[in-house]
Amino acid sequence: MGLRVKSQLKKILDERGISIRQFAEITELPFETLRRLYNDETKQYQRNTIGRVCEVLGIDLPELLVLVEDNEDDA
Repeated sequence: MGLRVKSQLKKILDERGISIRQFAEITELPFETLRRLYNDETKQYQRNTIGRVCEVLGIDLPELLVLVEDNEDDA
């Protein structure tokens, strides 16, 4: 066990009523990249991608990525 990084993109976009496709158009980032981040399936976080997501949403990094207990059943 231990800690792992968890994406909050799904929660944020759902609260704002924005689809992943709409968000991909707004950010000009690849849909597949955002889909993985939305579904918390990202293995590596690209600095430019995370920066652009935070910039467009007007949020800080701790709002997008949080530390959670690593539970292999959830992975």
